[in-house]
Amino acid sequence: MNNIFVYCEIEDGKVADVSLELLTKGRVLADTLGCELEALAIGSKLDGIEKELAQYGADTIHIADAECLNPYRTLPHAAIICGIFKEEQPQIALFGASPVGRDLGPRVSSALHSGLTADCTSLEIGPHTDNKSGKVYENLLYQIRPAFGGNIIATIINPDCRPQMATVREGVMKKEVAKTPGKGVVKKVDHKKYTSDADFVVRIIEREMEERKINIKGAPVIIAGGYGMGCKENFALLHELAEVLGGEVGASRAAVDAGMADHARQIGQTGVTVRPKLYIACGISGQIQHTAGMDGSSMIISINTDPEAPINKIADYTIMGDVMEVVPKMIKYYKQNSK
Repeated sequence: MNNIFVYCEIEDGKVADVSLELLTKGRVLADTLGCELEALAIGSKLDGIEKELAQYGADTIHIADAECLNPYRTLPHAAIICGIFKEEQPQIALFGASPVGRDLGPRVSSALHSGLTADCTSLEIGPHTDNKSGKVYENLLYQIRPAFGGNIIATIINPDCRPQMATVREGVMKKEVAKTPGKGVVKKVDHKKYTSDADFVVRIIEREMEERKINIKGAPVIIAGGYGMGCKENFALLHELAEVLGGEVGASRAAVDAGMADHARQIGQTGVTVRPKLYIACGISGQIQHTAGMDGSSMIISINTDPEAPINKIADYTIMGDVMEVVPKMIKYYKQNSK
């Protein structure tokens, strides 16, 4: 009762990274609140899945395992989750801001009249005082996300309705095995208790899935270009530097909108969130829409002609100069001084 729940996306027996990231964060929140962390796994052939989820801190794993539950379909999954939530009364429920989570979260929150904050970049626990009534609320979930086009960071709370629900994008939270694994208690779920024949009215006849050709999310080094690169042809320099450093090329939204790079390379609030060991920002001003997707990088190097550019405030090192002069020198001297 009143625990934290994380919905875990599972495809072909593999738990999605965003779900493991949410379990990592959920474990921290649960320890703060002094409650347990519970996971929901819905699909087929889920034998042994509880071992992995327990490693990331799950104390209890609710498993609905049946052939008819795989692949994902909105109606049966939503019916099962709503049924479990009504019984267990969680105080917090977390979903990934993936295509599945963005489809499932709003449907569940609407059915439970709980409210939902989408695309959070941070989750914290804290108090709140209602200025109008003077009522003090303790241990609320601070659902933090960019708002008004990324011009401000909003902290959203849900004082009265439960569960407090939020979706979080992949890569925003760290994914770490818990120092002390969760209990890993398994609760088998009979889906027939919550679903009806009407929930299976949609049948998936065929699925065609194509692997990503560009995977900047997992790259240890990212060379990102902004509008300051000038044109698409100049991005060839960034690709050369990325090849030398063993990394990938990313881009700001301004560069993507200008046709300099593919959307799959877009980093930021409306792109992907990355946490590389090294992030080199070339000709990027550093507006909050972009930095929201890369400020978790271990080291940030900015190359910019503007000393007042916002990116310089979060950069570990700033190189003042024209990227078309600086980048060729970086390529030249790295080749000279590397084995």
